[in-house]
Order: sequence, then C-alpha cells, then structure tokens
Amino acid sequence: MSNYAPLPASGHRAAWTTWDDAHDAVVDLAWENEGWTANCQLSSERSQVVIRLSASWMVQQVIVFRDLSEPDLWLATDGHGRWGEMNGAHRTELDGCVDVDLRGIPFTNVIPIRRLPLHVGHSAQQNTIAVDLDTLGVTVVPQTYTKVSPTTWRYRSLATGRDVEVTVDEFGFVLDEPDAFRRVSR
Repeated sequence: MSNYAPLPASGHRAAWTTWDDAHDAVVDLAWENEGWTANCQLSSERSQVVIRLSASWMVQQVIVFRDLSEPDLWLATDGHGRWGEMNGAHRTELDGCVDVDLRGIPFTNVIPIRRLPLHVGHSAQQNTIAVDLDTLGVTVVPQTYTKVSPTTWRYRSLATGRDVEVTVDEFGFVLDEPDAFRRVSR
C-alpha cells in the first residue's frame, strides 16, 4: 500500500497558505469508524469540506459546506465506481472516478499519493472529480500521477496539459506547490 509513514491513530494536521498569504487551507485528519475523515477548512472562502476515506485511502464521500448548516453538496460512491448525491440522485457522469480535486485544498492531492503504490518512474492515470467551490460545479478531469523520486510527485491534468511537481513529507503530504501553496505550521 503506501510508501509513506503511517499516520498516528490520534490524527494528523497540515496547513498551507498561498505564497501571497491571502488564502489558508487546513486539514484535520481523524481516524473514525475504520477510515479517515478529513475536515478541510478554507479561510478566504469560509468553506468547510469533509472528505471521508476508507482505510486504504479510497474516497467514499465529499461534503461541502459554505454558508448553510446543511451541506451545499454531498457526493458519495458505492465503492464500485458509481457516484451519486446523498438525496439518491445517481450522477452517471461521475461514474468511474476515483479521486476528488478541490482548488485551494492541497490535501486532495495527498489522497492518490498515499494510495497509489507506484515505484519511482511509474505513473497512473485516473479520472478525478473536480469541484468548483464557487459554483458547486462538478466535472470529470483525467489526471496522471507520476512518482519522480521517493519524495517528489508530478501530477498532470490531461484536460489542460498543466503539470505540477511537488515535494512530499514522510507522510506523503504535499509540502509546497510552486506558484500556489506552501506548507505552514499551525
């Protein structure tokens, strides 16, 4: 499974800020009910995103809260590649997706990095659900993840051709993303 240090059962916290310090993202990871719950807070959007993961780092649910006490968006998978909303509506356009990507939350790239058992120089392609926090629009974006070195990964959006190369810590958590985020202590 993961090539990285196991996370403590007591949980883990990571925080990032944009290079201009205008936007912060904090994730608190907790072990609950035989899986991980990632509670992501975004300061500038005053949004909260909860991502429920299995023990093997498979995304199970994505819940977005913006300005209401009830979720603004709640997506879940049956574990076999079928996605739907919690009200029961099947989202056929999302079927086959494995991960989620939310702009402004570097943690979403940690999920495939920890889950994919790649050797240096190897790549994996998968469909990712991209969620726009402003509009709650959901699109499918094919991405490729490449393990460049034990501590360096490259991810590429096949839709835009954009490459991002990041360094990760001993847990597989992104440290800095050029022109986007840097890790901070909180």
